[in-house]
Amino acid sequence: MKISVVTAVYNRADTVGQAIASVQAQVYPHVEHLIIDGGSTDKTIENVRKYSRAAMRVISEPDEGIYDALNKGIANSTGDVIGVMHSDDFFADAFVLDKVAHEFADPAVGAVYGDLDYVSASDPTKIVRHWKSGNFSKNRLRWGWMPPHPTLFLRRDVFVRLGSYDTSYRIAADYDAILRFLGKGGVRARYIPEVLVKMRVGGESNKSLDRVIRKSREDYRALRSSGMGGAGALIWKNVSKIPQFILR
Repeated sequence: MKISVVTAVYNRADTVGQAIASVQAQVYPHVEHLIIDGGSTDKTIENVRKYSRAAMRVISEPDEGIYDALNKGIANSTGDVIGVMHSDDFFADAFVLDKVAHEFADPAVGAVYGDLDYVSASDPTKIVRHWKSGNFSKNRLRWGWMPPHPTLFLRRDVFVRLGSYDTSYRIAADYDAILRFLGKGGVRARYIPEVLVKMRVGGESNKSLDRVIRKSREDYRALRSSGMGGAGALIWKNVSKIPQFILR
């Protein structure tokens, strides 16, 4: 089973190297890594080239944002399973993809996910927020629950049947996709109760009040269009994040 990891990047020269290194450190041997650069103007591509390997492909050209870049990566990938490694993130250990592949050995499983640690941007060893996912159920999905997108791996067939990321969403296309795949699409998901990915704080969706408001609007649209909930789910989706700041 080949696993494709897609990294969308734009002007992340300081962090993209750690993201790539964490993929290359995986003990699971059947991995390809696609780096989709949006035409960076800093030293991102120079740093990416330092990690060049036979199993790594680099596409660098202007795009229409992160979800357009992820769709491009999916379209150019050849793996049986596809996951995302954001340019500010890194795998928690060298055995993550091995564990993911083990769960996909069950042909009935279409999605695999785990837990996520948010870490300090200046000190990635410092955990500032812990997202414990828990087991999937469609009822939880209807009340605002979702697995951490950076930990989510999907069979290629899921994208073929249900589509890729909807680029009409600028911030919440990942949430829309999760609702379509696990909710409306009925994809069977398997939970690994371990931290799979470390994610630096400071994501695009929380950079300003305007973006927080826009994300809430997009989340609501995704809930309504998928038939998986409405205002109540949106409220609980945000309230349920509070325990994540109480570390283990």
